[in-house]
Amino acid sequence: MTFSTSRAGAAAGPAAGREPAVKPGKTAAGPEFGALAQASILIVDDEPGMRNFLVRTLGPRCKLVDEAADTDQASRKLDSNRYDVVILDNIMPGKNGVDWLAEQRAVGFFADAILITAYADLDTAIQALRAGAADFVLKPFRSNQILNAVARCLDRVRLQRENYVLRYALRASSDRTFLRDNLIGQSAATLRVRETIARVARLPTSVLLTGASGTGKEVAARSIHSLSDRADKPFVPVNCAAIPPEMIEAELFGHIKGAFTGADSGREGLFLYAHGGTLFLDEIGELPLPMQSKLLRVLEDRRVRPVGSEREVPVDLRFIFATNAELQKEVEKGRFRADLFYRLNVMQIHLPLLKDRGDDVQELAAIFMSKLSTQLGMPPVPIDASVRAALASYDWPGNVRELRNLIERTLILGAFPDDFAGPRNDGQSAPADSLAELERRHILGVLKEVNGNREEAARRLGISRKTIDRKCALWDV
Repeated sequence: MTFSTSRAGAAAGPAAGREPAVKPGKTAAGPEFGALAQASILIVDDEPGMRNFLVRTLGPRCKLVDEAADTDQASRKLDSNRYDVVILDNIMPGKNGVDWLAEQRAVGFFADAILITAYADLDTAIQALRAGAADFVLKPFRSNQILNAVARCLDRVRLQRENYVLRYALRASSDRTFLRDNLIGQSAATLRVRETIARVARLPTSVLLTGASGTGKEVAARSIHSLSDRADKPFVPVNCAAIPPEMIEAELFGHIKGAFTGADSGREGLFLYAHGGTLFLDEIGELPLPMQSKLLRVLEDRRVRPVGSEREVPVDLRFIFATNAELQKEVEKGRFRADLFYRLNVMQIHLPLLKDRGDDVQELAAIFMSKLSTQLGMPPVPIDASVRAALASYDWPGNVRELRNLIERTLILGAFPDDFAGPRNDGQSAPADSLAELERRHILGVLKEVNGNREEAARRLGISRKTIDRKCALWDV
């Protein structure tokens, strides 16, 4: 907690009576307060003069500045609006600021709070810290001090969210390297997808991305985000299938302290971390039915209720969904809500299979070879005519992800695997095979490399374990 004061004697402010009026100094300006431009601020103070000073100081620099004359009015405003920072007087009639802040934390208030007071004794500071105050500004103070305090809060929250989102993306994403924001290729199928993305990106419309696993749905989602007016805001990818069902509500909606066993502190969920930006819900078909109804309500009301909270929080989000399942069939089987499906299926973009993208496989292979060789510190392996022929004729059941894994495995081994129709040890070219035979040899070769571990083989190939099992049953392996 930071103690801000404009003079040394302020820390020993009066022991009783009303708090002294603020001493406004020269209003601060400059790029250091640029973070305030998109901020929403709530001022809670019973003194009209103090509220007026803070409104005049913050109003020209912030997106929204609201004021409340008491804690009851402030509570009503929190019920209907979302604020980035609350500036809170401590000594007020009825209920002091520290007690009110503690109550709000208990019902789902996550924003930073700055306590302003003339009573800077240690006991008050400890109470403010326990109540969740982020900063402590002593009266009398100047305008640049409150501006600095608000800017510090905004910067700290931004860095915390960016850090959490980056760590979450690293855990959730299967491709941590590159090609995250660009849909590579010049085939007719790829150009159609790219054109559709360009048309829909600047609209607020929700988008449903469909296609087999590994076709690049997250890449398409990132492309939509980067071309939208939210490009400078967070992009938060969430793999619904990777989060345990008992944890998914707390991950998405957040929770307050004590909401469940182990909730030692409150935390905003991914919905709120993505506020202002784009939330990408991958594998939406795997979302448990109870969560489907909660998601539907968020889509309709644009408000979220953290676990254990009594308050709903408004959110400003662009939603992008993705699935490799046929949601219409899932609806018919009763595994996916029909009303949610129709709410998602406003604008659907289908990502084509790699085998249907023509020469894109050659371009992607060259890019993967260049980038991965640099990343791994390995010399690139030449892609000669026989390998290019194999790339073109292979069926790619794992799509782009399988291609990337093949190139990475090739770099580690120093040559393309013998079973991928590349140059053989005797220097002769492998005979041409049917697509089915190429696929069989490649999958069985990977299984041999991992000593029959089908889970690991599926991971390396970028396909599901079920696909491996089905193929092995077909080949009587």
